[in-house]
Amino acid sequence: MSDSSTEGIKIVLHPVSDLDAAKAVYTALLGIAPQADSSYYVGYDVEGQHIGLVPGGAGMSSPVAYWRVPDIEAKLAEVTAAGATLKDPVRNVGNGRLVAAFTDPDGNVLGLVQDPDPAAD
Repeated sequence: MSDSSTEGIKIVLHPVSDLDAAKAVYTALLGIAPQADSSYYVGYDVEGQHIGLVPGGAGMSSPVAYWRVPDIEAKLAEVTAAGATLKDPVRNVGNGRLVAAFTDPDGNVLGLVQDPDPAAD
């Protein structure tokens, strides 16, 4: 796989106003208990995809799909050269996971995620 390819949508974050109410609905929908369950984030891992509930939305106005890429900086350069606009620069959200967001020409927010290389451990 080249550094400019993606591994597909692996994470979808949903802004929620009532975390407990949303957790009940998503638990019923997915048929499993959340793997991450705190007052600031609830996350489910289902069939290779992560579904996250973000209370208050952290600036999100709709769900955001995160595409997994091997080189987040290279992919950001590629999409911005093609006409995307940087929304949130690359940041480490813990354990070496990097995320960033950009908008397409219609204002849709898209996310990128790069996980640490397990071979580097």
